[in-house]
Amino acid sequence: METRIPLLSLDEEQQLLGPYDRHTKQVSKHLGVRLSSRGGELRLQGPEAAVESLLARLHGILKEIRDGVQLAPRRIEAAMLGNREAFDFDAALGQNRRSNGAPNSAFARPNGNMPRARTSAQAAYLEALSSQELVFATGPAGTGKTYLAVAVALQSLRHGDVSKLVLTRPVVEAGEHLGFLPGDLEDKIDPYLRPLYDAMSDLLGPAQARRLRELEIVEVAPLAFMRGRTLSDSFVILDEAQNATTGQLKMFLTRLGEGTRAVVTGDRTQTDLPGRQSGGLGDAINRLRGVEGIEMIEFTKSDVQRSALVQRIVEAYGDDEE
Repeated sequence: METRIPLLSLDEEQQLLGPYDRHTKQVSKHLGVRLSSRGGELRLQGPEAAVESLLARLHGILKEIRDGVQLAPRRIEAAMLGNREAFDFDAALGQNRRSNGAPNSAFARPNGNMPRARTSAQAAYLEALSSQELVFATGPAGTGKTYLAVAVALQSLRHGDVSKLVLTRPVVEAGEHLGFLPGDLEDKIDPYLRPLYDAMSDLLGPAQARRLRELEIVEVAPLAFMRGRTLSDSFVILDEAQNATTGQLKMFLTRLGEGTRAVVTGDRTQTDLPGRQSGGLGDAINRLRGVEGIEMIEFTKSDVQRSALVQRIVEAYGDDEE
């Protein structure tokens, strides 16, 4: 029997294979299963019963690693070999849980810090992201609407709550006509999606963010590419939704399938839609307010965290926006 497990980082690969591939040698010797890694996947080959048993244990180990539990090589090896006395998953899991048994509300960034709520609106936002199927977040720039949504989405991905992360936004020029852009399709849409790339890279590091995209675990695409799809078992973020028309937003919301959670973010004062096109964000909020499973979070200028200067700029424009 042969099966494969997608890995999210080189660190996961190194921890599972062990120092100098020690774990692979012990698994081969005691279980008769060959472990190897290629193209971001861990491959298991061997007798069906042994492979299935090891597969279950590997998923348990990966869950602990992605929950931020620090595991010594000897404990990983003991778990892979099925030595429950040497390593207890439940005990290790308890070190990284809150008193109510829920996972931490945010995962560690590369530098060890975690994005946390700095205002009451951000706290309500994080709670909504963890408990609701669909969240609308509106308000000025710099309030953390996109950044916190990406952080919670990546946490859900690491914990195995979803199998895929989809990031999307309307491809609309911000008041200028950029003309012809060189390159293939990805090159042409890349500038519009750059803010989403930046948030992922800041939270994961550039190498791991790029790896997740290469493995198609994270997909970044224009809103127009969502038509005709069903997004299941995914965490989906629609950014800059003030630039989506009513028809586009309805199309997006009806793509959501089983096991999917979605976030729609936008600033209704900064629409870039051409001509007299009406934005769909305000319309969707008015139609869906009070619907079960949907929560609306409204940020204000007091929630701006980007910099003190940005907060003063938002305040200066406040009267016009109102």
